[in-house]
Amino acid sequence: MSTESAAWSGAAPVPFIAAADIGRFGYVRAAAALEDALRGGLDPAADPPRITTRIDDEASMLYMPSFSPRGVGVKLVTHNPRNAAAGHRLINGIYVFFDSATLAPAALLDGTALTALRTPAVSVTAVRPALRRFARRTNVVIFGAGPQGVGHLAALCDIAEQDRDLAAPARVTFVTRRDRRGNLPHRADVRIEGALSGSVQATEALRAADIVVCASDASTPLFDSSLLGERTVTVAIGSHHPEASELDTALCARAQVIVEDVATALRESGEVVQAARAGVLDPGDLVTIADVVRGSADIGSRLGSGTVVFSGCGMAWQDLVVARAIVEGSRTG
Repeated sequence: MSTESAAWSGAAPVPFIAAADIGRFGYVRAAAALEDALRGGLDPAADPPRITTRIDDEASMLYMPSFSPRGVGVKLVTHNPRNAAAGHRLINGIYVFFDSATLAPAALLDGTALTALRTPAVSVTAVRPALRRFARRTNVVIFGAGPQGVGHLAALCDIAEQDRDLAAPARVTFVTRRDRRGNLPHRADVRIEGALSGSVQATEALRAADIVVCASDASTPLFDSSLLGERTVTVAIGSHHPEASELDTALCARAQVIVEDVATALRESGEVVQAARAGVLDPGDLVTIADVVRGSADIGSRLGSGTVVFSGCGMAWQDLVVARAIVEGSRTG
């Protein structure tokens, strides 16, 4: 880092935490940080709404600030669909973590890697009680074989290894629009297969699924939810736009739906917005991730059986909690 960058901070150069170091922090510690923050009283509803700025007809930038007594931070993310044709990442970002007392910049983090870590950690945190229903190793279907799809597989495996009450995946089917069988992750302890969207293989995998993860860029439902059994746990994290939904309203109508925050979900979660608009989902029946982690009185009965859906939009408090834990870990490690 140059001396000029040190000068504007008024102190020593601001450290940069790279993607590899963020990845090594791991899903187990990220999930633990999220649970500790929520048990400690963090209120997701206090987050300012994300701000999206259009750069042109296709590209955009997101601004996601959050603050608490233990830290202040903001994530800046750009999305450029044109990058795909040129072989560049669609999404790029940087996270700035500020000292809570002085508000001086304390660390910069790779924002894309931070998102890739915290999102699967949030998903497993949200549905952890529901995952305890499975007494045997699970069948998992994942829509999307990008960083989030692969990350959710890793998070399910890593957290199950640490939490003996969770059954680890036995068989995982990645469902994609194009044939990705030659580019799927490998794990010695999991049978991993690929299937094309709409294929017989994908349909059979959905019928046998215990867990379904939707981590795609789809704006319309990815599958017919009548294929799923009555004890399926489904996670949808691919969008934060009210008009985009990876799940059909029929699934939300019969499921116990978990969200990060009710107001945010009613503003940004297409699954929730569209099901509520259709009159098949009462917002008063939504369970929040804080309810799940704090173990509200009836949470066991609401998540112990039946169909469960987590619809996640991604919120700034999640980035702040995990970034702070990473920064503190880098100082002590």
